[in-house]
Amino acid sequence: VQLQASGGGLVQPGGSLRLSCAASGFTVDEYAIAWFRQAPGKEREGVSCISSITDSTYLAESVEGRFTISRDNAKNTMYLQMNSLKIEDTAVYYCATTLKNYYCSGYGWNVPHEYAYWGQGTQVTVSS
Repeated sequence: VQLQASGGGLVQPGGSLRLSCAASGFTVDEYAIAWFRQAPGKEREGVSCISSITDSTYLAESVEGRFTISRDNAKNTMYLQMNSLKIEDTAVYYCATTLKNYYCSGYGWNVPHEYAYWGQGTQVTVSS
């Protein structure tokens, strides 16, 4: 099982980025899959989660209205569209899955220790 995150970069406040998470060894519509982020000196926090079967999505309050999670089953890839980026969105972003939970609502989706499989992270820097 592998998760490969990409798409990070340097963007000005108010700008947009789309992160990708390519999966191998499982299919992205098979289990719930999530995005986390970790800023320097801070704990890793859950950003968004998408459930299998129902496609229900969940967002952290800090990104509601600005970020959208989605997946492309044909490409076996999950995405995080980030709009109206703020300086406080600066962090390393990770994708993760438990490979045992189908629904984000069925466990602590935003709790890092629930997850056994992580991508390597992609840096997002929001700066003027």
